[in-house]
Amino acid sequence: MVDGQVRWNAASAENNSADAPGPEPMEQGASIRQAVDVPEGRAGTDVAARRRIAVLVPCFNEEAAINRVVRDFRASLPGAVIYVYDNNSTDRTAEVARGAGAVVRNESRQGKGHVVRRMFSDLDADLYVLVDGDATYDAPSARAMIARLMEGGLDMVVGAGVDQEEAAYRRGHRMGNRLLTGFVAHVFGAAFDDMLSGYRVLSRRFVKSFPVLSSGFEIETELTIHALNLELPVGEVETPYYARLAGSVSKLSTWRDGLRILATIVRLYRAERPLPFFAGIGASLAVISIVLAIPVFVTYLEQGLVPRMPTAVLSTGLMILACLSIACGLVLDTVTRGRREIKLLAYLAQSAPGKEEEP
Repeated sequence: MVDGQVRWNAASAENNSADAPGPEPMEQGASIRQAVDVPEGRAGTDVAARRRIAVLVPCFNEEAAINRVVRDFRASLPGAVIYVYDNNSTDRTAEVARGAGAVVRNESRQGKGHVVRRMFSDLDADLYVLVDGDATYDAPSARAMIARLMEGGLDMVVGAGVDQEEAAYRRGHRMGNRLLTGFVAHVFGAAFDDMLSGYRVLSRRFVKSFPVLSSGFEIETELTIHALNLELPVGEVETPYYARLAGSVSKLSTWRDGLRILATIVRLYRAERPLPFFAGIGASLAVISIVLAIPVFVTYLEQGLVPRMPTAVLSTGLMILACLSIACGLVLDTVTRGRREIKLLAYLAQSAPGKEEEP
């Protein structure tokens, strides 16, 4: 754990059944006083009572689970607006979600990243709860996650899934998650144990300053790296993770989506850390150039001749490429710094979560 981050355990949070239907969703959102048990007299309580909450549920063929998801979150966050974005489902996902009391909208471009981009663009709220529509995440844990975000003045709280059943996480998914999380921690800094979690609470200033560029399941990676790159205040809360309901099928491919996520990490590393990325390439080329040049120089010193002309030309070319790569890294590092400053300005233009509004 990095300094300043506190792990909360939400597994012991209120886990009562959410089978009883909650109130109809209100377009004006819901207050945290309704969603979280905030003790009276705690600093920021009056402000928290005015926060609007939007629960964002991207869905593709989740007819078997979406009713449970909507009902659970209506019970756990009374009055919150539950938005289900249907992504070209071929089953009754939209109809079932609408019948359960959710606001249903559509996104025609296929892919979770496209859906999240549309959600962040369309919806206006103070707090956003982003959760998958497969009923694997624990709805009551949203209370602890929201409380953690509000009390700590954080911008993102990730729900780290703790397996409750043997079949909850496929072995390949668990191993891939650990490898990718470890790689991101090594490159961008350690902050999360479950980087690929689909359960997050986000502040308004995070959502409105986040440029969604990915199109698929790599969206979680992009969210994580955005927070780490800008050094935003984040936290993590343990939450139960359950197996899918009968009839619900995972859309995640272990190898295909794992490789896409890895490619996204490399792409973002190149974009956000260009100097070490291109300097590493330049250093590798320079080492190869020197290794090739050593025999040429030895022969020249002994005989005064350069009989290995192709090797000498290759070595010279590689050294030129090495210098160009490092120069590109220096230029792009300056550009990246400007982009980061623009993102931070967009981020700072929004009010911090829990901050009292001016009278």
